Amino acid sequence: MTGLDVVWILLGLLVGFALGVLAFRGRRKQEAIARTLVPHRTREVLSAMQSGAVIVRRDRRAAFANTGAAALGIARLDGKLQTEVADLAEEAWAREEAVEREVVVRRGVLGSVSHVHVRVTPLGDELAFAVANDNTELRAAEQSRREFATNVSHELKTPVGALSLLAEAIEEGADDPEMVRDFARKIRKESRRLTKLIQEIIEISRLQGDDTVRDHQPVELESVTQEALEGARLNAEQRDITLAHAVNAAPVVMGDRDLLVMAVRNLVDNAVAYSEEGAKVTVTVGETEGIASVSVIDRGMGIDKADQERIFERFYRTDPARSRSTGGTGLGLSIVKHIALQHAGKVELWSQPGVGSTFTLQFQAEHGTNEEGTDA
Repeated sequence: MTGLDVVWILLGLLVGFALGVLAFRGRRKQEAIARTLVPHRTREVLSAMQSGAVIVRRDRRAAFANTGAAALGIARLDGKLQTEVADLAEEAWAREEAVEREVVVRRGVLGSVSHVHVRVTPLGDELAFAVANDNTELRAAEQSRREFATNVSHELKTPVGALSLLAEAIEEGADDPEMVRDFARKIRKESRRLTKLIQEIIEISRLQGDDTVRDHQPVELESVTQEALEGARLNAEQRDITLAHAVNAAPVVMGDRDLLVMAVRNLVDNAVAYSEEGAKVTVTVGETEGIASVSVIDRGMGIDKADQERIFERFYRTDPARSRSTGGTGLGLSIVKHIALQHAGKVELWSQPGVGSTFTLQFQAEHGTNEEGTDA
């Protein structure tokens, strides 16, 4: 290596060092300016906010952004702002009043979409205050409600329309007693279906209105399954289906007994409806490692893999024609799912076409204590 090479290397190191010092001083200067614009106490207050909070500078950067704003993706801790937030700040300054809008934010490598409501208030000519809240779940809930209303309207049209047509047919065939009796039986069937649909719509609306069951009481799952089986027995006997009860443990869970009975009864009714005449439906009760379970097992037609992913959706039916003939509303399994969630539990499905299906409810088992505080 020649002397000239050494000189060039030293010169490069000196230049790099000088640039590093300048960059460091620039960052320190920006931090000092930011601290001047946003005092320490104000930073503490904004950091404590659950909503995203950003102090926007006139140069379209953030003088300060709390972690909530960073989590929402509208600002980064290094000062970079989401473009639409900076545009809102410009608009607020121009109008000299607060402006608000919902902005779409794409985050992560998958580009997941969030809907964020942002309100920007000008603080003089150089700063603006932006508050942001995630509206993604609210938007999804609104969409769900709209879809629910549409589905309810569609589902109600079918039995109501059928009742109207049957009434007209009876009116026209009033002189034929046999026809009148036949149509009267069909009217009763459609009336029962309409009543069941309305009851389930009311029930699922009530379930969706509460996040958890309010009145928790100790409930024995064995007695829950016995009551559900008794309620389903008449339907099963009409189709010559045997109902079996296998109790492998006697777990107790905290919850609403009536809702738990409804969940198991819906699963049993579903198993009976989709089993061939003369088949067997088994309900088992068990507990493993503190998890209480109720399984409803049938040897029916089974469920295709594609349908299994949607089986718990409201009004979803794997076989619409069979659902109509059995009086199914498409809400039973959705109600089961909501009841499980409200008890901090879950419902799982195993199914294979031509073999059968097993629906399993799982809850946290409760173990009482005696007076000395040890396990009873």
